[in-house]
Amino acid sequence: MPRQTYTKNEVTSWPIPNYWDAVALCFVVALLVLLGWGAKEMLVQFNVGQQTSISLNPAYLPYYALRSVLRMLIALGFSLIFTFIFGSWAAKSRSAEKLIIPLIDILQSVPVLGFLTITVPAFILLFRGSMLGPEAAAIFAIFTAQVWNMALSLYQSIKTVPSELTEAGLMFRLSPWQKFWRIDTPFAMPGLIWNMMMSMSCSWVFLVASEAISVAGHHINLPGVGSYIALAILQKDKMAILYSIITMLLVILIYDQILFRPLVAWSQKFRASIDEDDDEPESWILNLFQRTAFFNFIGASVGWAADRFVNLSILRNAPARRYYEPNETWRRIFAILWSSALALGLIASVLILFLFIKHSVPFSEIVHTFYLGAVTALRVLIIILISSIIWVPIGVWVGSKAKVAQVVQPIAQFLAAFPANLLFPIVFMLIVKYHLSVNIWVSPLMVLGTQWYILFNVIAGASSLPKNLRQAVGTLNVTGWLWWRKFMLPAIFPYYITGAITAAGGAWNISIIAEAVQWGNQQLDATGLGAYITQVATKGSFEQLVLGISVMSLYVLAFNHFLWKPLYNLAEERFQIL
Repeated sequence: MPRQTYTKNEVTSWPIPNYWDAVALCFVVALLVLLGWGAKEMLVQFNVGQQTSISLNPAYLPYYALRSVLRMLIALGFSLIFTFIFGSWAAKSRSAEKLIIPLIDILQSVPVLGFLTITVPAFILLFRGSMLGPEAAAIFAIFTAQVWNMALSLYQSIKTVPSELTEAGLMFRLSPWQKFWRIDTPFAMPGLIWNMMMSMSCSWVFLVASEAISVAGHHINLPGVGSYIALAILQKDKMAILYSIITMLLVILIYDQILFRPLVAWSQKFRASIDEDDDEPESWILNLFQRTAFFNFIGASVGWAADRFVNLSILRNAPARRYYEPNETWRRIFAILWSSALALGLIASVLILFLFIKHSVPFSEIVHTFYLGAVTALRVLIIILISSIIWVPIGVWVGSKAKVAQVVQPIAQFLAAFPANLLFPIVFMLIVKYHLSVNIWVSPLMVLGTQWYILFNVIAGASSLPKNLRQAVGTLNVTGWLWWRKFMLPAIFPYYITGAITAAGGAWNISIIAEAVQWGNQQLDATGLGAYITQVATKGSFEQLVLGISVMSLYVLAFNHFLWKPLYNLAEERFQIL
């Protein structure tokens, strides 16, 4: 993997600022002041029962947008920390993998309402008398909508690092610490950045539930676009919904230009390719900072410090033999003991949950909940199949053309961020006017919230393929179905599996929104587990909420064990293309 190295002279020579430095400095200071002012608003006084007024006046939308984006960015930062700790740990340790991956599978299926039911009282108690309590609960809810696909993306990338790169690391005697930062992380970076975009988009989808918190009869509205949308839906204000859509579009375009476009352009340095591409993505922000003298000096200093960090002698000199060749006998004994402990823990947890639920919920309702889960599971399978047929070819086309990706990137982010709640008026009126089946016509709402996981991951996979490999395949005149079967589908398969798994988890999660369509005080409920969870969460029935979430988690675990895990193993063993 190519990397930038920094000399001591580059760091110690003090730069002479130019006029580009003045422009960049004004930009950075303005951005920091804006974010600092928004963060200060999170620290005002708050008491339980205090009502925060939300206005539908569009003049407040810039302020609401700032508060919402700040929550998203804080949650994204915590998601990155979680991803690098637990995603890499699961990829490097089979023992940790047996615990972390099933937990991620379960947690990504737990609805936002389920997290809020537990975390809202805890954070309010922790930060008593401060708005930081509800803010922390909202940020945590947004975190749960962002983190799982990022963690799975890093996990998938590290598990499928080409053997040639691993052998190169062994040949250069890289320690495990160096291998992670010199090989694993650069290889995973393009896919991780596209999943970060997807995570930010998911934040918008669940923003209403995160900012307009309604749990067990208690209502807390935080200033933000999500609470603005919730009030607009409650009051049936179509113009307010239009204003919120325009605000979302503008905000997505802004943070795409400031954050994600530079990251995508920067990530090209990590491509496993030695060719020059005239169509590489560009960023005016990145170009601006590259023309400065002072910020280049700062970048060189950070790069020099990062090199020293990666090459710490205490970690650099770790013996590779002991890492790559553990004692087989002890490894097997530990694996058996660990697997037994996990199995016993799982059995005990299921038994405790069953006894807790059975004590408060009739057995007939438990059986009915499993039936509702089967109905939602069928919707999820159909949605994944339809989304794959539509978006795999489109994702390959977009990922293969850098200039097309630059155009599609902000559009895809906006469409992925479009909350299903904003389509409630249209869906509600169509169902009522034409007497349509609620069970069928709520499915498009689930598609809108999940198909983008597949698209973004397929784009990441297609864009990471080296240009010289494409040219080699083109030279052989491989076209048509043979090209798909022998080259492209194997190349993107690991990325597609990650997208499909997170899409399935997202579909289960978004079912709580899509299966219970609300417009004003009227609500249409489809037959499904999502509608059941929404109903019992609104009533504040904790035992029934636990039942609904437990059944959903069991279905997700069954899907992952019998469908996604074999496909993941297939991707790891057979489909690795450098």
